[in-house]
Amino acid sequence: MTNRIAISVKLQMVRLRFLRRSYAGLAVFSLGILLTLTGSGLSQNTAAEFVSELPGRFRVGERLTYSVSMGRFTSAAFFETSVISGGSLGGRQAVELRSRTKTLGLVSATFYQLDESRVVFAAPDTGMPLYMVVTDNLGAMPKDTVSNYLTQPSSNFDLLTLMFAARQTGGVGTFPIWENGQVYAAAFQTSGVEKVDTQAGVFDTTVSTVQSDYLTAIGIKDLRINFASDQHHVPVLIRFKTSKGEFRVTLSAIQLPEPEIIALVTPAPAPVPVVVKPIPAIDIYVNNRPLLPELGFQLGELLEYRITSGGRPIGVMALSVQERKLFQNDDSLLLTATVTGVEPGVQAFRLGEAMRVQVNPDTLAPRWAEGAVESSALLGLKQTLSFDKLTGNITFAAEKPVDAPIGTHTIVSLIYAMRSFNLQPSKDPNNPVNDTRVAVFWESKPYVFTLRPSTPAEITLNGQLTPAQLVTINTGVPQLDLLAPKVWLGADSRIPLRFSIGLFQADLIPQVTTITR
Repeated sequence: MTNRIAISVKLQMVRLRFLRRSYAGLAVFSLGILLTLTGSGLSQNTAAEFVSELPGRFRVGERLTYSVSMGRFTSAAFFETSVISGGSLGGRQAVELRSRTKTLGLVSATFYQLDESRVVFAAPDTGMPLYMVVTDNLGAMPKDTVSNYLTQPSSNFDLLTLMFAARQTGGVGTFPIWENGQVYAAAFQTSGVEKVDTQAGVFDTTVSTVQSDYLTAIGIKDLRINFASDQHHVPVLIRFKTSKGEFRVTLSAIQLPEPEIIALVTPAPAPVPVVVKPIPAIDIYVNNRPLLPELGFQLGELLEYRITSGGRPIGVMALSVQERKLFQNDDSLLLTATVTGVEPGVQAFRLGEAMRVQVNPDTLAPRWAEGAVESSALLGLKQTLSFDKLTGNITFAAEKPVDAPIGTHTIVSLIYAMRSFNLQPSKDPNNPVNDTRVAVFWESKPYVFTLRPSTPAEITLNGQLTPAQLVTINTGVPQLDLLAPKVWLGADSRIPLRFSIGLFQADLIPQVTTITR
């Protein structure tokens, strides 16, 4: 905590703020507190003086906001860059840049967890970073990484200053970057022109392809950036591919510096403002709000499965999306798996046995789970679990909580979450780059389950050929892996059509009904 406070105080000390105003051609500004950083004084210029010295690289006051989609996930992440202010830092001119990147919803819970902020003080002439703080906001406490280049200047860009450097050249050139403790080269080359329609407007753009060993190291390929064709070359559209899917980063809003207005006539006296005390809005929670379309299912879905053992019918199981209501003061979705039928003489299951899990309605990350079971086949699920959404810790019958990754699944929540996974089979069977790894709690601790997708093919289900995709599961639990668990998802619907584990098999009964509430 002490280091965190020290970083925050130091950032406040090096903030470069301006009050800009033009009157009869004269710039009026306010000089803040005199501060010290690494033994050098921090001074401020007017924004007008500062901007006039920038060679088209930075616009103080510019803020670019982007929406990020991944495949069919339309709200996968949030990205924003800002040029906050300019002045001098440690005797050198500097401009303050900021960025924020955060993955959202189901993408954050199941594919990529990223929440990073950057504050970079850069030299306006070279664009190189002078002082930088990168903050990882994941976990209970943010983690800061500080880089100070005031005494030993950097000859490499970071990712944020790299984007501004590429803008200045119109998306052409090779630039050195320093990331993850290593120097890489990033080569930009124009490959065409496109007209791009975004929420921020319609832009004529130049397309640049980007190649770098850094991109290869982090699993990004086919990176293309559309730079606006005007003098400022704002990145309008960014596209790239990963093993989990294709991303599109689209400009959704652009905020530019407010124009400075010179008064030509004596302004009329300003009216006396009338202060109206706002009435705070009351946030009323509404039960059973619709779920995100990216999840692939909606409230009320009921799927029934006929269970067999060695081909002999033994019972019926139902999976249901019960309700969306407040649970422990949090917006929660209730998912259940219930034994609804048992054949005479069957001992493996008991009628009415159920597993219930309360999950985040957007990410499907569990908050609470209960296994109300007694039969030997399901005894490993007989427990009540509580999931800490801030630390990931899981509390159950053990003496102390078990440390687990944030978003660790239960068996039931995994069944629903995998319907939204990007399970594209690998083109090279010997290089399964598209395996999906998920943290799942089993019995007393979390394990990493590996889902390996196969190419969709037809299976015989209820006497009919049905397109399905086989997903084999390696659990890391020896007794489970001996039973070779598998799931077949509908090639188009993504509904689980069949489960198998050991001698047990569950086939979807051909109907999808809705629970009446």
